[in-house]
Amino acid sequence: MTISNVAKAEIGDLVGPSFEKMVPIVNPEGLPGEEFLEDVRKIVASKQLTNGKYVRTFEEAAAAYLGVKHCVAVSSCTSGLLLVLRCLNLRGEVILPSFTFHATAHAVAWNGLKPVFADCDANTFCVDAAAVREQISARTAAILGVHVFGNPAPVKELQEISERLGIALVFDAAHAFGSKTKGKCVGGFGTAEVFSLSPTKLVVGGEGGLIATHDARLAKQLRAARNYGDPGNYDSEIIGINARMGEMNAALALRGMGSVDGRIARRNEIRKRYERNLRDVAGNRFQRVAEGGTSSFKDFSVIVDEQAFGQTRGWLIGELRRNNIETRRYFSPPVHLQKVYREVWDGRPLPVTEAISSGIVSLPIYSSLTDESVDTICDVIRRAQQSGGVGSA
Repeated sequence: MTISNVAKAEIGDLVGPSFEKMVPIVNPEGLPGEEFLEDVRKIVASKQLTNGKYVRTFEEAAAAYLGVKHCVAVSSCTSGLLLVLRCLNLRGEVILPSFTFHATAHAVAWNGLKPVFADCDANTFCVDAAAVREQISARTAAILGVHVFGNPAPVKELQEISERLGIALVFDAAHAFGSKTKGKCVGGFGTAEVFSLSPTKLVVGGEGGLIATHDARLAKQLRAARNYGDPGNYDSEIIGINARMGEMNAALALRGMGSVDGRIARRNEIRKRYERNLRDVAGNRFQRVAEGGTSSFKDFSVIVDEQAFGQTRGWLIGELRRNNIETRRYFSPPVHLQKVYREVWDGRPLPVTEAISSGIVSLPIYSSLTDESVDTICDVIRRAQQSGGVGSA
């Protein structure tokens, strides 16, 4: 840290942080009240704690919302990805982005498949279709796209590639419940799409995942696979796992579905406010949504160009923390540079991925975040940029 930054920090310590209490990066949304407690009472009284009425009702409601023929509720998005790849009986390589949560790659590796990492688009942060084409080989078995932060991936281009090659196309849609492209909900693209219902998502089940597909045969296999591979006659037809969803998780998610569109609208208001407030601050830029797309904005992030900004990313994160603003570095390091995947990575350069990952700072975003809080967060960032001189972190 430079001398000027030390002085700045000391002055800030005298006046105190911008927020009295920590502003969290996430705040679980859509949580119900007494009506959910009544659901719990009914579930306990029924003594059917998994794969019962609430799970079926949630699956039906989600399928109707997403516009797909089948939804299969599972214990997590990760287990859903594991089972989809297992049921597709793939062999060889799966092309996926490195700029994603590591569970995307874990699902590939757990199935004995080789992850092949493709670079992402500098504007959308989603996998670049051109980069996918460059990684295709005779061993390519599938493409695994990701709707990063809820921003729809280039589904049309990826579908054209998969159809031309006759390979599977699966989407990690963990962040994207309620996202749309060309007016169509994410969920109905490719062979299957898998959502997350964990506490950081827009539809919360406590824990849980949801697989969406138009393929009746695949849906039937998945229902068996989530139950140890048992289709219901105690005669396993596939090597499955216990990935069943609990009734209480389903009830919680079902209650939260009704207001998801309103939460997405509010998150988009917040991200626009961030962008308006920060657009004239040198050295930062934002994720862009492709024309015709609607993002859930599960996360909102800025990319810090340290030279233009005048401070390191680490220094900015520390300054935000000192002002009681929680942040994350989603996703840093990218998957191909993480310990478990360094030897798997084929060494092909991923310059866009690494540039985004090295500069990203994810800021608080949730529908209950006030406009005043957003403005204050932006003021902290603006003051940090104006303090001048690239510091150390």
